Amino acid sequence: MPAGAPTTAAALNVFRFLPGYETNVVSTGKEPLLLLILSFLITFTLTRVYTRLARSRRWGSGSVAGVHLHHMVVGILIVLASGLVAIAVWPDGIGRELIAICFGAGAALTLDEFALSLYLRDVYWTPEGRTSIDATLTGVMLAGLLFVGVSPFGIHDDTVAPRLFGLVAIVVNVTLAAITFLKGKLALGIASIFVPLLGLVGAGRLATPGSPWSRWFYASRPGRLARARHRYEGGGTRTARFNRWFTDVIGGRPSEPSPIAPPAQDA
Repeated sequence: MPAGAPTTAAALNVFRFLPGYETNVVSTGKEPLLLLILSFLITFTLTRVYTRLARSRRWGSGSVAGVHLHHMVVGILIVLASGLVAIAVWPDGIGRELIAICFGAGAALTLDEFALSLYLRDVYWTPEGRTSIDATLTGVMLAGLLFVGVSPFGIHDDTVAPRLFGLVAIVVNVTLAAITFLKGKLALGIASIFVPLLGLVGAGRLATPGSPWSRWFYASRPGRLARARHRYEGGGTRTARFNRWFTDVIGGRPSEPSPIAPPAQDA
């Protein structure tokens, strides 16, 4: 058993009825992370179910003193409270797992309205609101990779490769991941950090319109910019159409036009 790993008696051991759960999850100290992921997924699912029902049945939004209370605000408060307790007390066993559950729920509420904080306006049901789904899927994927024990950049402590080879592999992987991020592929960029050479896929594909890579390198190449817009905005490929369909299934199809941003005022 790893040092510091909780014993079965000091853990919730929620799924003790599953074969191997205590050995592979509880004894290795992974139950808090598993509970965080489950809390995140359950909260996100219930939130999306409610918002889609409210949208279709035209329910009013919750408000405090006439101000619309976004559930992102509640999520931020939960995350802050969870972090404060964890830093101040750092509970063990069941306390740590309860903190993980609260943090997962707060993170789900926050990421579900991630696009609102990014665009600084209510874009929940607009095309820009798909950014919240991307952020949510990225968070789940990152937590899942940590749960299964995948090491960043694929480098393990017990590697037998020469140190120079390992250094070169890390530099190449970081470079590919950075290019993938710059091309606007957040989820693939996160995955490439943990899976060696996966960044080759993101680095070799077209950048999304509006991404830093597109602004830097496609401005003087109208043909490539047109291809990127056709692929990602027009749904020109099967992958793009599947991504759009999958996002609609999870978050609901956008029905409102993108709000026009207010004109910038000179200082």
